[in-house]
Amino acid sequence: MKILAGEKRFYVLNDNGDEIGEVTYQQAGENILIIDHTYVNPDYRGQGIAEDLVKHVVDLAREINKVIMPLCPFAAQEFKRKAEYSDVLKK
Repeated sequence: MKILAGEKRFYVLNDNGDEIGEVTYQQAGENILIIDHTYVNPDYRGQGIAEDLVKHVVDLAREINKVIMPLCPFAAQEFKRKAEYSDVLKK
């Protein structure tokens, strides 16, 4: 499986090239990325794919000096579970 970057999203393809998951985000103002959607095909859940997708947005935010507002319920949970994301969490 491979995570790819798209237009305001990261997505995952399985070995057959089928899209099996994605995380989408929007830019709000100058400094904020809003994670608004995370999805993984039920056949592929439980493998850490959604966590990896959210981490890609976190890494992007660090790279481009933005903060994240995790509106998607899954992403919000990730930010609560992972203290290491606090540097990019919108206060």
